[in-house]
Amino acid sequence: MTAPARVYLVDDHAMVRQGLRALLGEAGHDVVGDCGDITQALADLLLLTPDVVLVDLSLGTRSGMELLAELQRRQLPTRALVLTMSAQPRHVAMALKLGASGYVLKGSPSGELLQAITALRNGRRHLGEGVAELAARALAQGDGEDPFASLSVRERQVVTMVVDGHSSSSIATSLHLSPKTVDSYRSRLMAKLGVPDVTALVKLALRHGLINNDA
Repeated sequence: MTAPARVYLVDDHAMVRQGLRALLGEAGHDVVGDCGDITQALADLLLLTPDVVLVDLSLGTRSGMELLAELQRRQLPTRALVLTMSAQPRHVAMALKLGASGYVLKGSPSGELLQAITALRNGRRHLGEGVAELAARALAQGDGEDPFASLSVRERQVVTMVVDGHSSSSIATSLHLSPKTVDSYRSRLMAKLGVPDVTALVKLALRHGLINNDA
């Protein structure tokens, strides 16, 4: 019999987290914590090191992609399972590129989620129903037309927060950088992307699906 998984939940809706706690508890899994804030989630994950973290991509004004990037950068043993409404191929591709081991769409049967958690707990990947097709579509489209493909993980974090309206000081606090370093990242990534200002950056991000509007 498969051992139960120690799971952490990251979703900005308290009712969703409560429902997931009940579902996973009934299935024998141990929910070791939950929150709706990326900074708090990262601190908890560093302390608790659960087997699996469930991550929504839409977290208020921020994106779950930021948390995936941090988990990848810090090489934490916790495996990430994206649980989201977003069925955009680019979001699937980006999540997998940032180290997610699974991707399940909200609205899928509860058994799909439990199957995914078991798979991740056993060291396997799991793409929910229809998600493999989305990943294949993103692969077929290729990165050649994606201007964000050349950005580093840190640059993607910064650009996501910039287009969400965060100031340099706010980004610096969240990413544990100095405001001067954040400004350097902003200037460099805008030069890479060939955009003159934040307004143009936001339009580019919307056009290429970098911003998640599927809350």
